[in-house]
Amino acid sequence: MSSSNVRRTIGNDVPWSWQDWMGITGPRFAQDTADSGSVGAAPDFQPEEVNALYREIFDALQVPKRLSGARRVRRGPFEIASEIFPAQFFSGDFVSVFDSDDATFLALGDIAGKGLSAAMWSTHILGLIRTYSSSVPHPHLVLAAINRDLYALGSVPLTTMILARLDWRREEITYANAGHCAPILQRRNGNVELLSAGGPVLAALYDQDFESARVTFEPGDMLVSYSDGLVECEGEEREEFGLERLITQIRMAAHLGASKTLFSIVGAVQDFAGGAPQQDDLTLMVVGGY
Repeated sequence: MSSSNVRRTIGNDVPWSWQDWMGITGPRFAQDTADSGSVGAAPDFQPEEVNALYREIFDALQVPKRLSGARRVRRGPFEIASEIFPAQFFSGDFVSVFDSDDATFLALGDIAGKGLSAAMWSTHILGLIRTYSSSVPHPHLVLAAINRDLYALGSVPLTTMILARLDWRREEITYANAGHCAPILQRRNGNVELLSAGGPVLAALYDQDFESARVTFEPGDMLVSYSDGLVECEGEEREEFGLERLITQIRMAAHLGASKTLFSIVGAVQDFAGGAPQQDDLTLMVVGGY
């Protein structure tokens, strides 16, 4: 079957960007056609094979979604809301919310790169988070174990992560930060703390120690974790959204609760971007009392 026939057959089933990735269409195809009047050795995909590949990849990428846990969770007096807004089909950002013993683990991270490869690595890392957290209930030790595992594999993209253990009965959070954007903890009285204790990015050094810190977390407080795609989002004047705008938005919306605060922040970022295409994955997790 010719490449042009393949294009016509699958055009209604597979997005154009996928067809471009598979060599069926796109600038390279157009240039070859203009130069030679015909297409050279195009991939010999049958339409049913293309559609089967598309479905298999889609199904595979449901795995990290399942490992992430529910996007809306209530534990004691706290509400936990999280969302990932990928810049492409697949995200290199990840979140995870799950219970372990009498506490709830919260993770948010960013794998260097974008697209399918980063998304597949996120599945592995999400599995490691759950595996180690079930036996080692200390975030800094979990990060150290994950770091050794990733480094030993070799050729693993660098990864940043914030990992926290929410003890909602004692109203406290223990956390460790592996080179990630420091989460913002806004107190009920309006004071702001940045949670930066931890260590370097994951997979950079083999035997790396991480620090942890414990902070009180009471109803009325709010914790906002985010990826760099949020604060580095550029407006029409090429200015970044930045940390100060994020803190201002948190203060304006904190009384709305975790879910509404999350979408209030996302809306503010979108307004700031002025309709410009999203350049990086944007991930957000908000924890607050109700």
